[in-house]
Amino acid sequence: MARDAGLRKFMLGVYNKLMLGILLAGVLAYVAGSVEPVTQLVFGTPLLYVVQWGPVVLLLGSMFFMKNASPLATGILYWAIVTLLGLGLGTWVLMAESGTGFATRGGIGLNTTYVTIAKAFLLTASAFGALSLWGYTTKRNLTGIGSFAVMALWGVVALSLLNFILPPSSMFEWIIMGAVFALSAVLIAVETQQLKNGYYALDGDARSLAVMTNWGALNFFISFVNMFRIILMFLSSRD
Repeated sequence: MARDAGLRKFMLGVYNKLMLGILLAGVLAYVAGSVEPVTQLVFGTPLLYVVQWGPVVLLLGSMFFMKNASPLATGILYWAIVTLLGLGLGTWVLMAESGTGFATRGGIGLNTTYVTIAKAFLLTASAFGALSLWGYTTKRNLTGIGSFAVMALWGVVALSLLNFILPPSSMFEWIIMGAVFALSAVLIAVETQQLKNGYYALDGDARSLAVMTNWGALNFFISFVNMFRIILMFLSSRD
């Protein structure tokens, strides 16, 4: 019973950090999209490239430079990525604030409102809760599925980069978005199960549990943002 109580406390710690990250990202997105000086700074200067590519660079860098990660390092990584992704989401707030739309490189027309953003958030939160609950309660071993999903997701990232070279195609963009959504959904369930199993494997190692809390919140946050963006893109599409 003590181990089960410890597991609940650990999982709540991960979810609380995730919720704080989502809250911070939402505030930053609103400020970046609605406060004109901040909007000009984020989207009208070279800082835009930091916001766009910073999360990818940080994630790739962490794979090489965090072989023996500490709670402090993983915590800094988590909040840095939350900050950059939150600022990037400001484009949707800017669209809702100004009442204007834009088109993706593939030609998908987008036009959103605050109501659409709220709907997308509620749908994403509901899907996340259901997927995480399933990952926590299922008796099926999801390790193999998780390994395949991670490899497939990196393949989709490569296709996304290739999309900048190939001729623009809205169909290709929707295929990529659909694949990212499906893989992110799978990874939420897989990560939940891995956190549960990892808690028992670490057997009370406070330092390792703190590191795993940060990694778990980071993985959840990235999957949540991916799903939110795609749902919002679908709801905002004029096609």
